[in-house]
Amino acid sequence: MNATDVIQPERMTVRRINFRFPERLGGLWNRQRPQFSHIVNAASLGMPYLEPYLIDTMRQARAKLTDPRLIADIDLYVGQEAAHYRQHQQFNRRLADLGYATVPKMEAVLKADYQRFGKERSFTFNLAYAEGFEAMALAIGHMLIEDRDYLFRDGEPAVASLILWHFVEEIEHKCATYDIFKALDGRYHWRVFGLFYATAHIMARTRQGYGGMLAEDGLWHDWRSRLAMYRLLLRIFRRLTPRFLRILKPGYDPRSVADPAWAMAWWRKFGDGEKGMAELDLARLHEAEPVAGAAA
Repeated sequence: MNATDVIQPERMTVRRINFRFPERLGGLWNRQRPQFSHIVNAASLGMPYLEPYLIDTMRQARAKLTDPRLIADIDLYVGQEAAHYRQHQQFNRRLADLGYATVPKMEAVLKADYQRFGKERSFTFNLAYAEGFEAMALAIGHMLIEDRDYLFRDGEPAVASLILWHFVEEIEHKCATYDIFKALDGRYHWRVFGLFYATAHIMARTRQGYGGMLAEDGLWHDWRSRLAMYRLLLRIFRRLTPRFLRILKPGYDPRSVADPAWAMAWWRKFGDGEKGMAELDLARLHEAEPVAGAAA
């Protein structure tokens, strides 16, 4: 635990934020980190299919529960996830409009994946996948916030704000699927299976997506770009690995994972009416609290 992290009481808030992407927006929205641009782009392509799948899984879980607290948590979780995928849909449409052939190709693959999981896999599998994804997202959210200045500083504010908003809320609802999984199943081997399966599936599809978009931009086969990608991935996984190892412990509980102070400050800023959080001031990302840029 870092000195700037503290345990945050459980709470969820459904926030409606509209991110306005400028007409000049290109696929390489961070020119200093083009590889990271397409990693984010590729991950975004899955959100309009992954998150409705998670919502459907949690609604099935809701029908099996009697605890009013858990039912209320599901309703808030569903509200947050619905807000996420709708904003990603807008961003993804902008990527499609830029002419990337990879975008519709990967969207079709991802749509088929999650439809197949929902129709052909057991409820136990889907519940474990949901918890595996959320555990992974918690780790990624901490990594993005920790390294926010390096990853986003030279990018497009609306895109950086979209991603950071999304993962701040992933941190906020870190206990939702865990509590549901624990109440309805709770078996360690299924929890670990869900983590490995969801992580492997999402990372493989993300790899296909960013590889295709980098190739369309002429960067995939450029040795300098490939070296920059390897360095970036090494940096990312060096920060993710200890967080993933923590999840594998039999006694893991996301409540024991302290929330980053920056994320908590974001919650307070929004609660105080800082609607400009849809466009963060990226030149000041290194500061201890998020600073809004132009009003959205």
